[in-house]
Amino acid sequence: MISHFLLAPAALAVANPAPAQPAAEPQVAAEAGADDTAIVVTARRRAENIQDVPVAISVVDGATLDSKGVFNLNRLTQLQPSLQFFSTNPRNTFINIRGIGAPFGLTNDGFEQGVGVYVDQVYYNRIASATLDFVDVEQIEVLRGPQGTLYGKNTTAGAINITTRAPSFEFEGRAEVSIGNLNFKQAKASVSGPLSDTLAARISVSATDRRGTIYNVATDTWINSQDNVGVRAALLWKPTETFRITFSGDWNLQDPICCGQIYARLGTTQRVASRQYPALTALFPGYQVPSTNPFDRVTDLDADIAARNELGGLSVRAEWDVGPGTITSISAWRYWNWGPKNDRDFTGLPVYTKVNNPTKQDQWTQELRYAFDTGRIDAVVGGFLFYQKIRTSGVQESGPAASAWLLNPSSALSKNPAVLNGVIAENDIRLDNLSLAGFAKLNWKAGDRFTVSPGVRINYDKKDGYYDSVVTGNASNGTRQLVTNDTTHPYYNDPWIAAQRGLQSSQFFEPGFSAWNLSFDLNLSYQLSDDVLGYATYARSFKTGGINLNGVPNLSNGLPALEVAQIKPEKVDHFELGLKSQFWDRQATLNLAAYWTEIRDFQASVISNISGSSTLRGYLANADKVRVRGVEADFSVRPSDRFNAYLSGAFTDHRFVRFVDAPCPPELAGGGTGTPPGPPSTPGANSPANCDVSGQWLPGISRWSFAWGAEGNLPATLLGKDGEVYLGYEASYRSTFSSNASRSIYTDVRGYSLHNIRFGFRDDSLDIFGWVRNAFDQNYYESLAVTPGNTGLISAQLGDPRTFGGTISYRF
Repeated sequence: MISHFLLAPAALAVANPAPAQPAAEPQVAAEAGADDTAIVVTARRRAENIQDVPVAISVVDGATLDSKGVFNLNRLTQLQPSLQFFSTNPRNTFINIRGIGAPFGLTNDGFEQGVGVYVDQVYYNRIASATLDFVDVEQIEVLRGPQGTLYGKNTTAGAINITTRAPSFEFEGRAEVSIGNLNFKQAKASVSGPLSDTLAARISVSATDRRGTIYNVATDTWINSQDNVGVRAALLWKPTETFRITFSGDWNLQDPICCGQIYARLGTTQRVASRQYPALTALFPGYQVPSTNPFDRVTDLDADIAARNELGGLSVRAEWDVGPGTITSISAWRYWNWGPKNDRDFTGLPVYTKVNNPTKQDQWTQELRYAFDTGRIDAVVGGFLFYQKIRTSGVQESGPAASAWLLNPSSALSKNPAVLNGVIAENDIRLDNLSLAGFAKLNWKAGDRFTVSPGVRINYDKKDGYYDSVVTGNASNGTRQLVTNDTTHPYYNDPWIAAQRGLQSSQFFEPGFSAWNLSFDLNLSYQLSDDVLGYATYARSFKTGGINLNGVPNLSNGLPALEVAQIKPEKVDHFELGLKSQFWDRQATLNLAAYWTEIRDFQASVISNISGSSTLRGYLANADKVRVRGVEADFSVRPSDRFNAYLSGAFTDHRFVRFVDAPCPPELAGGGTGTPPGPPSTPGANSPANCDVSGQWLPGISRWSFAWGAEGNLPATLLGKDGEVYLGYEASYRSTFSSNASRSIYTDVRGYSLHNIRFGFRDDSLDIFGWVRNAFDQNYYESLAVTPGNTGLISAQLGDPRTFGGTISYRF
């Protein structure tokens, strides 16, 4: 549903929360029935209970996040059934709401995300920010459905709005320390107070450190560790009651030994047996993967791995009450420095010795809006400017095992390690991205109970790209030469250069994209009774087009296929019906939503079927049409101060309505070309260049997902302090989902459930508790992936094992 107003200034506030009662569950906190715990919405310039706002939204407050150990968005998914999070490293991170948001598999700086991430109303374009720890968070709102007719960046799937704690004119502070197994250590601290009658400040710090969960026998280290630190500072100047400016700055660093995907299983592809994993590893006497059971949590990755992820920025938010409303200006600059090192062959063999694509990005945003309320009409009008600059300088180098692993074994060149050893691709990739928008949203009270809310947005986007990959390797005479497709090059017919050109060749092109787009929505709401609200929404939205910045297929003349350098915009039609209700003297809530979303020109991974193409290569393009529809339910109950419980669930039906040039699953890939067979998951068929996956699942989406939990407490005294002991439990479940761009018999991730338990004591200032996460030590995959080359090797990103520890938190 279109929940635009919830992203305006001072979006949500808890009315009179009991200090010793942190909200024990996401929906109780967000949609509590009891008046003393109701969430109040002030985004439409008046106080409203969230139950009176016709939108699909889930809110989790800071106390809930802290008590449940939810310190990043990955853990938030266990509380939000409609939120999906996938990350093999910070750059390869995807966040989807209701199953849509980002194309699955390929990472490309030239396309946009469908889920917007906002921190204190500042848009974060790099989804890598989602992998960092939260720093002094007040609350998080997850908005489901297209956003954009109110303010900020347009998003087609929803938005995640993170609000940090604001500077206070009363002195306050908080400190928290946690320790646990796997050498887990976490510390958080914040302090706030007045500097003068008109000036207040807040500073917050957070640090997390944990040993890795996978042991690398090749380097004698634990990998996939955690090593995060963050600092945030804010200064509030309030010279009058009608004018205020907030200055904010933050710096965050993530520098773990990460990220490695490990051996999960083998599949049979259409390659000849001599070019599949068992035969290829047999070419290296004595080599054996440390374990074929991924949950032994061992690997032998031999290349350096790293995931240095640094983000920071500055912002200024000015708010001025003028007439019946408020003018808000938000100016921000942010930067992102990404320093990765990867093992792209996923083995202990030196096939690739370097696959590193460090990136530097700067972004500037400016938003200006006016929100006013005249009684029967309230509205927001505004504009948004976004500019982004990305510079990537990458390198990929193959090693002495590459010839045997990558060349046809029937060729004598495959027996010579020198042929592909030291082949280097040096990449220079650039993007300049400009977006301008104007928007307006109106609420008209057509009657005492009926409200009509239309919205409109006009958007202009322009992207200028630059891709230059220079590949060099040794010719058969030992001379270092450019690996090129230019038939006039003197070494074009050299057999070594020809073999290297089959691995990778130089390519240069300068793609661009620009377009205007108009989107709009209409929301109708009717207050059926004082405690029941019904609403309906239609949105015509879009996700802007993009450009391919990871290379494109080459034509037979050696030139890049520029016709696929652009990615067309997505066109979204979204329908939704909802009902919000309170009952049992407003101590319980039940909220229902049903939606139907159709997307034409869905941005997805495809495989080249370009006439005249000399290579078979994956890139981002457009699937004809996808459909996602579903039903969501959120129930919460708080019969007394001593007990509360919640249950949230989502059913999601999802499919490619028409997608005829999808990449084939591994069981059909690697053998040549031919007519696409019937079901793409049928092994043994002839091997097409691409597959028709119309009617199949979208990747990453479970049909069923649930989150549930409860907390009870009893009065108690500890060390002379009167408080309460409490026991909390929360759990989540998601059913089987596909983990490949095209569904494969080898990459379905089986459904799993996770269970967490907390037990502790708290009073008005102290909270001390023990916790167990993944209490039953469930072995599960976060994702499975087909490794490059279609050798049949499937790699895994493992979920965390059982972890346990204790936390002490003190407020003053």
